[in-house]
Amino acid sequence: MITCFITYEIDPFKRAQFEQYAQVWGEAIPRCGADLIGYFSPHEGSATTAYGVYNIASLADYEAYRARLAADPSGKANYEFARKEQFIRREERSFFTLASAPHSERLTP
Repeated sequence: MITCFITYEIDPFKRAQFEQYAQVWGEAIPRCGADLIGYFSPHEGSATTAYGVYNIASLADYEAYRARLAADPSGKANYEFARKEQFIRREERSFFTLASAPHSERLTP
């Protein structure tokens, strides 16, 4: 299992548009095959940094998922919405594996 962290730099005056974008992904991402943890918009501190986080089995599954997402009608519309509204200044994807597992077992005495 790998976890994808998408780091967004967003226009701080267009946070509502980013949150609308995130809501659409909240339905489309699971439908297309990834385990969405969530989208996070700025609350305190940086007004320009936001995140999307999801799990996927492998990089091969990621490639197939991305193709399904690009072909999904609401996915296509959401990409177009972001392009038109230009609330995303930059985005970067990083992939991680969980290094602390099984962390919940370590917490019990």
